[in-house]
Amino acid sequence: MKVAVFAALVASASAFAPAQQKSKATTSLAMVNELELGVTEPLGVYDPLGWLDTQPEKFERRRAVERKHGRIAMAAVVGNIVHNNHIVFDGYLSPSSNLKFSDVPTGVDGIRAIPAAGLWQIFLFFGLVELAWMPSSKYDGDYGVGYFGTNLTPENKIRKLNVELNNGRAAMMGIFGNMVGECLTGQTMYEQYAAGHISPFKEGF
Repeated sequence: MKVAVFAALVASASAFAPAQQKSKATTSLAMVNELELGVTEPLGVYDPLGWLDTQPEKFERRRAVERKHGRIAMAAVVGNIVHNNHIVFDGYLSPSSNLKFSDVPTGVDGIRAIPAAGLWQIFLFFGLVELAWMPSSKYDGDYGVGYFGTNLTPENKIRKLNVELNNGRAAMMGIFGNMVGECLTGQTMYEQYAAGHISPFKEGF
């Protein structure tokens, strides 16, 4: 599990390359320059592996991967907080297995409680989203759903795209940090806070 978490951290870190000069990677989203998004002080342009110089043609895809992973991580963080506070659907997740939503444990072990048929349904839904509804080939991340049904000015659009990228980066670190902490302590986020045990390295604080 720890190896998988480490590998995922490395993969997500490779997308942290917001930058500027090389190629004019623009999106159809009001011609926003992707190379100018996500450049945040004090780091500024963060490209420790030098990929903007050696592989500029791959930047657009890597930015799309970063944006999509950030969106997934933000949803994961919210879902983790909600589930850890024992806010669940009523009824059965699997009537045939007599499994209620409330029976699914919080934390990373929750996925093990889902029947195989349920996991297949989840994977099939992800495949549908990835291939048809929100195709991965659409690098600009604009799927025509708008921002809560409103049209933004170019300035507001750029600001919100920057917010999305930075919140997504924080969420990627947050959800993986939560998983690592749970693996090290053997306690879910809720259990750690309830017990006052929020440090994975020693008892208490």
